[in-house]
Amino acid sequence: MDARIIAAIDAARTGADRAIVVGLCGAQGSGKSTTARRLADALSARGLKVALLSLDDFYLTQVERRRLAERVHPLFVTRGVPGTHDVSLMQETFDRLTRQDASRVALPRFDKTIDDRASHHVWEIVDTPIDIILFEGWCVGARAQPEQDLIDPVNDLERLEDASGIWRRYVNTALDDAYGRLFSRIDIQFLLRAQGFEQVLHWRREQENRLERVPGHSLPPLSDAQLQRFIDHYERLTRWIIADQPADIVIDIDATRRPLLWRPTRAFS
Repeated sequence: MDARIIAAIDAARTGADRAIVVGLCGAQGSGKSTTARRLADALSARGLKVALLSLDDFYLTQVERRRLAERVHPLFVTRGVPGTHDVSLMQETFDRLTRQDASRVALPRFDKTIDDRASHHVWEIVDTPIDIILFEGWCVGARAQPEQDLIDPVNDLERLEDASGIWRRYVNTALDDAYGRLFSRIDIQFLLRAQGFEQVLHWRREQENRLERVPGHSLPPLSDAQLQRFIDHYERLTRWIIADQPADIVIDIDATRRPLLWRPTRAFS
């Protein structure tokens, strides 16, 4: 699969006079981060300069999310959905990475074990100019839902805690507005498409068990009930991405993350 992705990236780079942006989307636990790291290594081995960005590293801080929760809706205290990222910081980082003059760019990091932005001293520093920005994330490239799709809740979280739809409509507006402008910078978009949302909870539990925690510093692992509630925040948009397939190339994967089908949605020369 990696070789086919690299070939598509090569085609997208044809004639480019700047760093191109490669989007890689996939549900939590689908293997997108692992795939992105492999691609970055493979492209670097070919002499290309690559910057690897994760959407997860641009979450708002705890303090910023609490303020958003107080101002708009309590559900925004939990990271994840559009609206809980620092889109301005992402745009600024993209701007600096795509400049053609030589400079040093710090790439933000988010520490999920403390649910907050990591200290600046652990941010990765990359030198520009670069050739490729690999941008991976669970909703990278996602499009806003039609308004009528927002009426009915998709789970108990929405039914009980967002009965008026304020939270999900704010998420959708953010996706159509600030996130849409950011995603418009993507030159070629890939989607690792799960067969259904039901697989995501299992994958997310695997991720939770793999997180490296520091005693006395990190938050404890989530219980099954806490994890289910956390995943409920992601359900609506994850299901929509699976159905909408917002990508130039869709790669269907099975429960073991094995690719089943490669489906380009537009031609590449």
